[in-house]
Amino acid sequence: MEVLVSLIPWILIFGVFWFFLIRPQKKQQKQHQQMLDDLEVGDKVVTAGGIKGKIIKLKEESVRLRISTDVDIDLMKNSISRLIKDDNVGNKDFDQD
Repeated sequence: MEVLVSLIPWILIFGVFWFFLIRPQKKQQKQHQQMLDDLEVGDKVVTAGGIKGKIIKLKEESVRLRISTDVDIDLMKNSISRLIKDDNVGNKDFDQD
């Protein structure tokens, strides 16, 4: 019985740790993976390095971004951090095909 009583604080600490740290991070990773799976040609994105661009070619693991007129870069799909939803944000040069 004493062992059980001494383990209760550790179980509570782990429960709080899981609820406030692990669970939200797993949810965020799941959302990011879903966003990567839903990418399409023509989407405007921001990379983890802060580069804004328009997707012009998609492969299974890589993406080609147009970051300016006639300037394209190839990156790994996982390096895309978010989609740009507002059309008024960013460099207008990458809107040209």
